[in-house]
Amino acid sequence: MDQALTGPSLLGPSERASQRIAIMGVCNKCAGILAPIVLATLVMGDIGSISQRAQETTDPVARNALLAGFVHAIYAPYMTMAVILLIAAIGVAICPLPDLQAPPLPGPLESSKRIFRPHLVAGIVVMFLYVGIEVMAGDAIGTYGQGFGLPLSQTRFFTSLTLAAMLGGYVTGFLIVPRFVTQERLMELACILGGLLTIAAFLTHGYVSVLCVALLGAANAMLMPTIFPIAIRGAGLWTPLASALLVMAYSGGAIIPQIYVALKPVIGFQAMFALLVLPSYLALLFYARRYGQTGLLPLDREL
Repeated sequence: MDQALTGPSLLGPSERASQRIAIMGVCNKCAGILAPIVLATLVMGDIGSISQRAQETTDPVARNALLAGFVHAIYAPYMTMAVILLIAAIGVAICPLPDLQAPPLPGPLESSKRIFRPHLVAGIVVMFLYVGIEVMAGDAIGTYGQGFGLPLSQTRFFTSLTLAAMLGGYVTGFLIVPRFVTQERLMELACILGGLLTIAAFLTHGYVSVLCVALLGAANAMLMPTIFPIAIRGAGLWTPLASALLVMAYSGGAIIPQIYVALKPVIGFQAMFALLVLPSYLALLFYARRYGQTGLLPLDREL
């Protein structure tokens, strides 16, 4: 089971699940903002000149030596992070974790034996799309900025802008859910905001367009905390498997950006970005409207 998200989803009232996940998101994004800045400053501070010298050098041996020196510079920081993660993994492995299960949906006993219910299947699909557009806004923003001819010395910091926007989105969700708006309603509003920002990014250029892409982080931060609780709602004994299937859907973060990289030379980087991201927000909006009702009353009738 993915204890990282299943735990916050089930350790308390379901209507406050997104608030608990938002607390985790704040911690995660604080580290995510600082890490690229530290790495870019300490290790990649001269990457602009290295890139230029590599392009200008005609001697293959000299170019390989230049690139090898850069790779050697980032070796130690990444090995340090690997050791820290290994120690953390050992700590998690030896710590006892509770076996959490979502309460089963009311209804006949036979229905509790079904795992592939409509809200879970649709949840796996939209989770795939969501993680893909989150990575697009976070990691592909540098490539997006380079499409406008912006210098590498600036685009290397764009990921931190997206993560800062995500941090703002998590804090906003924590403060207003469920005091002023339900987590399901917030998901709908986040999808609408994401769609509008995607259209604005397509219609603008340069730093304004990049800023619109970065602000997608705020919209995305309001989506993840709600998708997971909705998808595993009523899973009962199937909670571990349902959580595992949702986690496997994170592969969208590896596949969708590759589609973008492969097709943007043909369609254009702005148009390709919009063609991938905008339909994904529409699918997420449909999911929120269809399966986001507290209690899943429409879904119960289907079962």
